[in-house]
Amino acid sequence: MLSLEGYHTYYIYIITNKSKTVFYTGVTNNLKIRLVQHKENISGEKKSFASKYNVEFLLYYEKFTWIQEAITREKEIKGWCRTKKTELIKTINPDLDFLNYLFE
Repeated sequence: MLSLEGYHTYYIYIITNKSKTVFYTGVTNNLKIRLVQHKENISGEKKSFASKYNVEFLLYYEKFTWIQEAITREKEIKGWCRTKKTELIKTINPDLDFLNYLFE
């Protein structure tokens, strides 16, 4: 029997505001809870980017087993221009639909 002890799930995600004018890239071990936190603007920082721009709508995510891989990927995507991020999002979400319902 394969032991999954030590294995976890981490997500990198890209969220936006209602009008899709900004992208926010983050990492979490619980995407459902993190999306609720963004919606409620309780990210821990009163003037965070996410709360300032009201980003709460999920456009894209990837799953990882190891936090180091997730953090590396998050940093990589954060360094990209908007056009490259949009191209990435469209690989799984061609119409830029809000995907929050997947984690409700």
